[in-house]
Amino acid sequence: MIDEQRARTTLIWMCVLAGVNQLGFGSVVPALPLYAQSFGVSVSAIGLAVGVYGLARFAGSPPAGWLSDRFGRRQALALGGLVTAAGNFWCAMATSYPEFICARFVAGIGAGLIVTTGQIVLADITTPARRGRVVSIYQGVFIFAAGFGPLPGGLLSEHFGLAAPFFAYTVAGLGAGAVAWFAVTETRDPAHAALRTRGGGGVALASQVRQLGGQIGFVLACFVSFANAVARTGGLFSVVPLLGAMRLGLSVTEIGFGLATGTVIGLLAAYPGGMLVDYFGRKAVIAPATMLSGLAMLMFCIAPSYPWFIAASIAWGTASSIGGAAPSVYAADSAPPGMNATTVSVFRMTGDLGYIGGPILLGVISDVFGPIAALIGAACVLLTAGLMFAAFAPETYRAKTV
Repeated sequence: MIDEQRARTTLIWMCVLAGVNQLGFGSVVPALPLYAQSFGVSVSAIGLAVGVYGLARFAGSPPAGWLSDRFGRRQALALGGLVTAAGNFWCAMATSYPEFICARFVAGIGAGLIVTTGQIVLADITTPARRGRVVSIYQGVFIFAAGFGPLPGGLLSEHFGLAAPFFAYTVAGLGAGAVAWFAVTETRDPAHAALRTRGGGGVALASQVRQLGGQIGFVLACFVSFANAVARTGGLFSVVPLLGAMRLGLSVTEIGFGLATGTVIGLLAAYPGGMLVDYFGRKAVIAPATMLSGLAMLMFCIAPSYPWFIAASIAWGTASSIGGAAPSVYAADSAPPGMNATTVSVFRMTGDLGYIGGPILLGVISDVFGPIAALIGAACVLLTAGLMFAAFAPETYRAKTV
């Protein structure tokens, strides 16, 4: 743990790094489907261009933990920026669909290094007393930059071609790497790093994963993260727009406005959510917020009109924002001394697994039983995760003044 002034400075630069990188990420969102389609492939192949990025992030989490412990957080972040830049430059220059998929995988590896190592740094610089607020600030910047990125990305695509956003993300990746190398303070504890790597990295890692698996609270926090990812990518991003168009006859603009409204409200709720986590405890926020997210999924199922659709979006945005940072805070609380990197890596992997499997699983359910059944399934996963966390997870921190 570094001193408070250095921790504050590190947080500022980490927010700058996340903002620059996520602007680049958001900029490619509008162009990605059309760019993939330009290679003359099917709709399912376009989906692969999206899914392979999540798969790469999943694969990049374990190396991020190992690299940040072995060589340092700054080095892992800087490498992530370089790999992100290389992958997106390759995407812009790709001449065939298989080459584009390989390039997307490389870009996703870079993203995995940055996202996972960023959370490791936050775990390093925070104490339990203020961890919720710090994580909420970082997450707010992260969400805002990713949400704003499609605007400049769309303009770049319109005026300079579909490859332009990938060139922009290349520059953003290099910028993130530069911030990491020249501005971010190294937060690794050398003594703990020595213990982490002593006796062979593979054996040490396996031993630490088993130790984490014996903590019921950490396992349930991972389940909550998985459930949220499944509901977000499989439900909100994939099924909800389809249901809004089919059942309510909403246009793409109306659906986008409704979901954006929920995102904005959720952004406003992020910091208050961090305060709640710090003052009333992690469990007091995680369990009800997760269950409320499940109820929001059910609201989409029964929404009879567009105002109800917007209300469901606001309910989802608020609940998922308030509860979004809390599981990662709980995971950081659960890390034994010297195991921040391994703990965060395992936690991130479970969330990324949900990002990969959610669209596939709920897509199959929607094809076979209909979109309402898919959303009910997502709601059941969230409600189950919230109830199990409420029943079995121990509290890791609560302010003494409460």
